[in-house]
Amino acid sequence: MKDLNKHIEHTLLKQDAKHEDFLKLFKEAEEYKFLGVCINPLYVKFAKEQLKHTDVKVVTVVGFPLGANRSDVKAFETSKAIEDGADEIDMVINVSKLKDKDYDFVLNDIKTVKTSCKDKPLKVILETDLLTKDEIKKACELCIEAKADFVKTSTGFVKGGVGAKAEDVKLMYDTVSPYGLQVKASGGIRDKETAIKMLEAGAERLGTSSGVKIVAG
Repeated sequence: MKDLNKHIEHTLLKQDAKHEDFLKLFKEAEEYKFLGVCINPLYVKFAKEQLKHTDVKVVTVVGFPLGANRSDVKAFETSKAIEDGADEIDMVINVSKLKDKDYDFVLNDIKTVKTSCKDKPLKVILETDLLTKDEIKKACELCIEAKADFVKTSTGFVKGGVGAKAEDVKLMYDTVSPYGLQVKASGGIRDKETAIKMLEAGAERLGTSSGVKIVAG
């Protein structure tokens, strides 16, 4: 498959990432012409400065990694990230509220962040490792209703979690694609074979810290 790099968001969300790790990430993103980098909110301004002469998008995360922040806090975090130069926002859904079937809360949580995004794309992280197939489908339906732009599999932070699974990506794609939403597969994508499998299942984006290995072997 050609142009794998154009699907990859080169990701560094580690708690112990150092300055030199970010510089390496940005350099690799530029060298391999990845679609974007995905980093924590504090580093958005730094990323934007380092990548200003490139086409690499700066993507950041909100309510990460648990999704259990108040909606107004997620919205504030989103506004600040966009002020700092974020091109796209990946928010974490409130999994507890979804499992409690408090769908109004989940819907309004997504809508609140979407409003703060203004014209910037919003991806909603479902955390598929923690959900049943029915819950994945319901979460996707809420994202459609909230007018999100993408649904995303995982944070990559669930202990013992698999991350993205092709069957979940296909379920998400089948649910949201008729309404114009796209799918981002993230978590556990560490080689070319897995990356291609996710794209074939319907993913448009791949969130991975193994981008260089995937495209360069």
